[in-house]
Amino acid sequence: MSTNNLKEKKVPRLLEKYRKEFVPELTKLFGYKNIMAVPAVSKIVINMGISEGINDSKIVDQAAKELAQITGQKAKICRAKKPISNFKLRKGLPIACCVVLRRYRMYEFLDRMISIAMPRIRDFRGYSTTGFDKSGNYNFGILEQTIFPELNLDKVTKTFGMNVTIVTTAKTDNEARELLKMFGFPFKKS
Repeated sequence: MSTNNLKEKKVPRLLEKYRKEFVPELTKLFGYKNIMAVPAVSKIVINMGISEGINDSKIVDQAAKELAQITGQKAKICRAKKPISNFKLRKGLPIACCVVLRRYRMYEFLDRMISIAMPRIRDFRGYSTTGFDKSGNYNFGILEQTIFPELNLDKVTKTFGMNVTIVTTAKTDNEARELLKMFGFPFKKS
């Protein structure tokens, strides 16, 4: 196999910064003995709940298509596991779509979200630091998917919120908070 046929993937900007700048800083800050103990982002999970999908399956397909455009990866449509009569929900109806990002796509999405999408949020003052779950993972919500420039706003028929979970290898919330601050994640000033 010749080397001309192989595509070289360009290393994402945030991954390069993490390896060259953030690892030495975190090692000095927390006093890690081993480089493998330095916290890193392991995956990003994006969920989009679609309650209107019970009545119209086209809405679910449109939401999954938009989520795929935003993340660069095909979205999985999640279906109801149990029937709930109060919500007129039957087993097997589509209710959400989700994407799990890892490796290069994860860093590229994080970079686009922090540097391009979040500054487009109206009256944005930063995210709360209470979204950590005592295991070093951070959860936050995005009110509408239209903040991402990948979407053509003329084709967006309905706005949906998203729940984003950034899963890290950090042992404590403080380590994860410092890692996300180094990436440029906007937290509220306390």
